Amino acid sequence: MRTPILTTLLLAAALGGCAGAPAPDPGPLTVQVVGTLPHDSAAFTEGLEFSGDTLYESTGLAGRSTLTAGPAGGPPHTKATLPSPLFGEGVTVLGPTLWQLTWQDGVAIERDSQTLAELRRVAFQGEGWGLCHQADGRLVMSDGSSRLTFRDPKTFAVTGSVDVGYDQLNELECVGGDVYANVWHTDTILRIDAASGHVSATIDAGQLRAQVNTTDPEAVLNGIAAVPGTDEFLLTGKEWPVTFRVRFVPKTR
Repeated sequence: MRTPILTTLLLAAALGGCAGAPAPDPGPLTVQVVGTLPHDSAAFTEGLEFSGDTLYESTGLAGRSTLTAGPAGGPPHTKATLPSPLFGEGVTVLGPTLWQLTWQDGVAIERDSQTLAELRRVAFQGEGWGLCHQADGRLVMSDGSSRLTFRDPKTFAVTGSVDVGYDQLNELECVGGDVYANVWHTDTILRIDAASGHVSATIDAGQLRAQVNTTDPEAVLNGIAAVPGTDEFLLTGKEWPVTFRVRFVPKTR
């Protein structure tokens, strides 16, 4: 894994006070916990996303992969099981339908978002890791590399890509023009401008893993869901017994 490089925007003195000059990036951010919810400690979380009041969660591991929908912190009201050897990954909800990725199986599954019934499978090249969608419906996908790939929400065809400069981009959450991304096997979340790939903030969520108190190297942070109508997020991890409701705030130095 190569060393991450966060591009710093420099404001030259000659441009001081110039209208339209870009603002400098904020300093490092951290998480402020505002609440906790129970989480299924058997869930190998790969994707997390709200649609209205319903929280969708995709989990992995061959023979154990599922997709659930229900209230945050409560038992799901709907559940689908992926047949072995499919390994579930990221999920994103587009109104009446949703897309669920698989890891190395080469297919994305389109489902009915109410019943979770499978509608069709679409083949794609490479691995599937994280998935979210922007306001125009455009899908944003990660594959474990440093690139975000854009896909058509109807056909799943590739429409473009952008390099972020950080390897192992994992679970994704789209918020406006930004994409929040877990960096696998770290406690770092990146805030990325989807149009340019520029990383506008790094978020240290290490305190959450410390509170979970796990020594399992695979029990990593891997679930980001923006809470509708707020500036808060739900964060959880693979086989964590708790989900944290947080805000992203400046890190005290």
